[in-house]
Amino acid sequence: MEELKIIEEKLNKFETLFINQKTVLNLEEVAAYTGLSKSCLYKKTSTGGIPCYKPNGKHIYFNKNEIDKWLLSNRKATSEEIETAATNYCLTGKRGGAK
Repeated sequence: MEELKIIEEKLNKFETLFINQKTVLNLEEVAAYTGLSKSCLYKKTSTGGIPCYKPNGKHIYFNKNEIDKWLLSNRKATSEEIETAATNYCLTGKRGGAK
């Protein structure tokens, strides 16, 4: 039983290495790469929420670089960045509120 678990882990690592070498991914590969379910990906492709390609109108393909960019979109600022921005805003003399 333990041997099967070790083999499965090694296969998963191999699959990850293989996916990282490709530039065009299919739906199953994107699901494994992102950790999102296939149903979630289908929904995102149908609503335009994720960049994808349908060259023959049936199968869905993804550009790995675009998926990486999509995964890293909407970056959340750190507390330090927010504090620095607030300090800079206060130091410039700009004040909010009614005029």
